[in-house]
Amino acid sequence: MSEQDAIARFVRENVIEPDHIMRARQHARELGAAPVSAALGAQLAFVAAATAARSIIEVGTGAGVSGLWMLHGAPDATLTTIDSEPEHLAAAREAFLAARVPTTRVRWITGRAAEVLPRMNEGAYDLVLIDADPARVMDDVAHGLRLARPGGTVLVPRVLAGGKVADPVQRDDLTTAYRTLLRETQESAAVVAALAPVGEGLLQLTTVAD
Repeated sequence: MSEQDAIARFVRENVIEPDHIMRARQHARELGAAPVSAALGAQLAFVAAATAARSIIEVGTGAGVSGLWMLHGAPDATLTTIDSEPEHLAAAREAFLAARVPTTRVRWITGRAAEVLPRMNEGAYDLVLIDADPARVMDDVAHGLRLARPGGTVLVPRVLAGGKVADPVQRDDLTTAYRTLLRETQESAAVVAALAPVGEGLLQLTTVAD
């Protein structure tokens, strides 16, 4: 095992995931909803706490794992969560109910990101999570940056595509899109960008206030 592999394994094995999120994770797997890893979830919670997020929006509810992690870090925040799969949203509602998250703190929206995001208020959110259709990642991130308040943060998990992004031989459309996103955000003067290798990879973008 390489040093990097050993470090990644150590990180994975030393995350303590709250019981209610573990139960949501199990349900997500049963549904095939592909939840973020516990290590990545802990990073989401950290960012939510560090930014003192009060208003959060996520694109891609899944079965509620990522949303629960963010509220774990920002327990007083309100969450707007969007998913095109009613079954996933139903599972997330159950998970949030079991976690005793007040219903007034969560807004549920059923729909495709391409149809919903253009209708959301500009500059209204402290924290934006983009974790829906990978084929639309460029468009969804552009919308996410519009929704974030000045100084707000946009998070994009899974950007390493299972290691394919780091492999120069891989040139499929999705891998190319992620590489383009990483390059353009690193070069942009409108955001401060950082790529964390935790879990499946996490691109972190903080908008630069005018």
